[in-house]
Amino acid sequence: MPPVDAHAGPASSPDHPGARVHTGAPVHRGSAGRRADSAGTRGTPFTGFAIEDDDADCEDTLDLHLPADFLALFAGGTAYLLDQLPTWGSVVTPVGSFQLLPVRIDEDLPLIHRWMNDPAVAEFWELAGPRNRMEDHLRGQLGGDGRSVPCLGVLDGTPMSYWEIYRADLDPLARHYPARPHDTGIHLLVGGAADRGRGLGSALLRAVADLILDRRPACPRVVAEPDLGNTPSVAAFLSAGFRFADEVDLPGKRAALMIRDRVLRDVL
Repeated sequence: MPPVDAHAGPASSPDHPGARVHTGAPVHRGSAGRRADSAGTRGTPFTGFAIEDDDADCEDTLDLHLPADFLALFAGGTAYLLDQLPTWGSVVTPVGSFQLLPVRIDEDLPLIHRWMNDPAVAEFWELAGPRNRMEDHLRGQLGGDGRSVPCLGVLDGTPMSYWEIYRADLDPLARHYPARPHDTGIHLLVGGAADRGRGLGSALLRAVADLILDRRPACPRVVAEPDLGNTPSVAAFLSAGFRFADEVDLPGKRAALMIRDRVLRDVL
């Protein structure tokens, strides 16, 4: 499948190296280098607490500061924002045993940096360039409050994909769709060219969405927003158990809001 730009024509497919899965709203910089604007369709975000935003025009994930009194509720540490993702363990999928392992910068940065500098990937993720650019992107999440965790996807013992699992309801993304408490988002990059275009994207999307629902009992759904014009991408989400929920205007594209519901997971 030839690489295509999400901003001009069909967007990336989950089997394409540049594919990203978001649970709910617009592309945002804390997730993948692109900045969202505030002109999209606004839903009803989770308003159980106030999010401190020093810059009304800034929608970078990690520039939204959660109040200290909210974070203080998590006696076990901020890892509880994603239910201790490092302890989730492995799952058996149709393509092999799969596990999400939080990124270790000293060991994993060279591999992720190489993936991001693949021209087919750089077009979508916009994180190509010197190694310190990718390092800053990773450290911004690893040093944050725990709402976004960068991971390597390890299939049968081999790192083959890069993932970002994040709290969509605590993200600027929630401004663009009717977010629910504990909605969880995903971004996916299939790293090696040999792993692309052979169905791994759909299989792993389903596996990770189900893993989130299993390990995060409060999470009602996993969401994504591929470009509406990218028929292969939308089809891959449908194959992974997502349903088409709506069309939404996001920065640079009109997107298909795809949702994998907990209550429908055994049906779709």
